[in-house]
Amino acid sequence: MRVLLVGQGGREHALAWGLARSARVDSLVVAPGNAGTAELAENRAVDPGDVRGMVDLALAVRADLVVVGPEAPLVDGLVDELEAAGIAAFGPRRDAARIEGSKAWAKEVCERGGVPVARSRTFTALGEATAYLDELPPPFVVKADGLAAGKGVVVTDDRDEAMRALKASLVDRVFGEAGARVLVEEHLEGREVSAFALTDGKTVLPLVLARDYKRALDGDLGPNTGGMGAHSPVPFAEPHRPAIEAILRDSVAGMAASGIEYRGLLYAGLMLTADGPKVLEFNCRFGDPETQVLVPRLASDLAEALEAAATGRLSEVTLRWSPEACVTVVLASGGYPGAYATGLPIDGLEDAAALPGAHVFHAGTDRREGRVVTAGGRVLAVSGLGPDLADARRRAYEACSLLSFDGMHHRRDIAKEVAGG
Repeated sequence: MRVLLVGQGGREHALAWGLARSARVDSLVVAPGNAGTAELAENRAVDPGDVRGMVDLALAVRADLVVVGPEAPLVDGLVDELEAAGIAAFGPRRDAARIEGSKAWAKEVCERGGVPVARSRTFTALGEATAYLDELPPPFVVKADGLAAGKGVVVTDDRDEAMRALKASLVDRVFGEAGARVLVEEHLEGREVSAFALTDGKTVLPLVLARDYKRALDGDLGPNTGGMGAHSPVPFAEPHRPAIEAILRDSVAGMAASGIEYRGLLYAGLMLTADGPKVLEFNCRFGDPETQVLVPRLASDLAEALEAAATGRLSEVTLRWSPEACVTVVLASGGYPGAYATGLPIDGLEDAAALPGAHVFHAGTDRREGRVVTAGGRVLAVSGLGPDLADARRRAYEACSLLSFDGMHHRRDIAKEVAGG
C-alpha cells in the first residue's frame, strides 16, 4: 500500500513512525514533513493548506491512502477533493470536520445526541457578550468559534482579561473570521482527559485514554499552548470509561442522525466533573502531543486500522494495546508560546534516541547544511515507554536531559502526580 501522510508536526512524525512499521505499507510520503519524518519516508514540499496541490501530489505518487494530520485541510475539504479524485482518505469530510471548525455547531451536535457538555451561549456582538459575562461567576471561559491555531481559548478569573479576549475576537478580529463568533461558557471543575475513537461512520472503536498538559509552566501555570506533554494510561479516568465511550458513540450517532457521516478520528476533550464526564471540545483529528503517547502503545497495525476507517470496514478491525505506559515531554523554543527564534542547532538527538524505551518525535525541525535545527515553537516530543508511568516518565526525562538547543524549555512535572514522583 502506498500512503501519503499530510502534515509536518510531532503528531505526523508519530503517525509516520507507526505507519512505517506496518507490513502493509510499501511506500510512505509525507508532505511537507520535517527532519524526523525524512528518516522514515520521502518528504515532499507541499503546503497542507494547498488542497489542489495535495490532491495532485496524491495522484502523482499513486497513493492508495491519504492520512490527513492537521485540522485546517480537513475543515477546508481536502478529504472531499481526494474522494472526488478516487483516492481513499483518512479523516472527516468538510461537513463533518465542522465538529472542530465551529464550536457552536459542535454544541448543537451534543444537544441533538444528548451528549453532556458545558453550558454556553454564542455571540457576535460585544455588548451582548459582555452582558452575559456579568451573569457568570469566575473563572470565565471565552472561545473563538472557529480555528484559531490553538490560541482562541481564554480561561481566567480576571473579568478584565475576559473582556479583552471578547474585544480581541469580536472587535479587533485578531483571529479573522474564526473569531467573528465567540462562545462564553460555564467553567467546569474537575480533571481533564483526552478521549479518541476511530470511526467509519457506523463502527466506533475507542482508543486508550490520554491526558495532555496545556499550560506552558509547571503546576499548570502560564499561558495556554498547543500542549507541553502527555501520558497514557490515565488511571483516574478509568472508572469513567463506560460514560466516555458512550459520549464518543453518541456524538457519531448524533451526526449520523442529521445526515452527516463522520469518518476518521474523533477526539473529545473531556472534563471529569462530579456529575460525570462532560465535553469541553471536539477535534476532528489526532491530538498533539497525545498521538506521541498513543502510537507507541499500539500493538496492532496502524495502517490497517486507518485504511479500514477510511473505507467503511472498521468492523473487521480489533485494536491491540501494549500494557506499557507512555509519557511524552515537549521541548519548546525559548519564548514559546510567544515569539521565538528558529534555525538553532539541536544537539543530542542520536544519544537520546539510543536510550531503551525512548522515542524522539520531531515537531518543529528542519535540516540545514547537514544539521537538524529548530523550525517551530514546539520542537521535539520526547516519549518514554515503560512498564508503568513512573518508569516511562523516568525514561522520557532521561532522554530530555541529553537534548539541547539555545533557549530550550520544558515542563518538569508531566505525569508527576500520577506516577508517584
